[in-house]
This record gives sequence, C-alpha cells and structure tokens, in this order.
Amino acid sequence: MKVTTLTVLAAALLSVAAPAALAESRLGFVNSDRVMREAAPAVRAQQRLEKEFEKRDQELQRLGKELQALQEDLERNGVTMAEADRRNKERSFNDLNRDFQRKQREFREDLNQRRNEELASVLDRANRAVKQIAEAEKYDVILQEAVYASPRIDITDKVIKALADGK
Repeated sequence: MKVTTLTVLAAALLSVAAPAALAESRLGFVNSDRVMREAAPAVRAQQRLEKEFEKRDQELQRLGKELQALQEDLERNGVTMAEADRRNKERSFNDLNRDFQRKQREFREDLNQRRNEELASVLDRANRAVKQIAEAEKYDVILQEAVYASPRIDITDKVIKALADGK
C-alpha cells in the first residue's frame, strides 16, 4: 500500500515538474552534413584533397583510356591478327587491366584515408564551435542527428559562420 502511494505521489510530482523543467530547457540542432559541405574549413579541406590527388586521378584516366583503346583494338582486329600477335595483345591488355585495377584500388584507399583525416579535423573544429555556441547562448542540449528539426532550433548557420570566422 505504501509503495502504491509513493508511486502515485512520484508520478504526480513528475507530471507537474517535468513540463516546467522542459519549458526551461533550451534545445538546438546542427545539420552536420551541411556543416561538412558548406563550412569554409570543409571546403578548403576538399580543395586540398582534390589538388593532392589530381595527378593520380589524371594518370588513372589516362590508363583507363589506354585500356579501352586496347580492348577496342582487340575486338575490332582480333579475328584478323596472327595468333601470336593476338595472344601478346591479350597479355598486354590483361597486364594493363591488373595494373589499372591495383592503382585504382590504392587511389581509393589513399583518398579515403586522407579524406577521413581532413574531415576529422574539420569535425573537431565544428564540435568546438558548437560547444562555444551552446555555452555562450545557454543551450542545454544540441542534437546532431534527428529525423526532423524545426528551423526555429536549427543553429547550423551559426556554426558555419563561427567556422568561417575561425573560432
């Protein structure tokens, strides 16, 4: 009997206190995908990556065109070639194809690793900016993932501006 009375009393207190506490809480939302696309440090990181991997990308494109030309030559002239010439071309094609796939795989791995390094740095700066905004404007909770967030609580623009200002 005492447990039931205590439970009812606690529920009554919570029903009165919870809305009041909730009304005093300040909630914010940050669209982290947008920050990673639009913030100045993220844009600079993307540009650095593009510049860093530009030559390797061009080399891969050149190898791809060479591979395609070799394949078209084999398809077009393979029937009329001497057996030894056709075998040599096929061997060259297979060697070039293996080399191309290996370089492509290494390129993707290196690019992903560098992108993760760059984005980790940007994410760290963004999190510091969010924390500074939360402390300065007295937010209780800042969410980064949500199915829906009202534009009224969205502070993404403030975070992007803070990152642009170098905070």
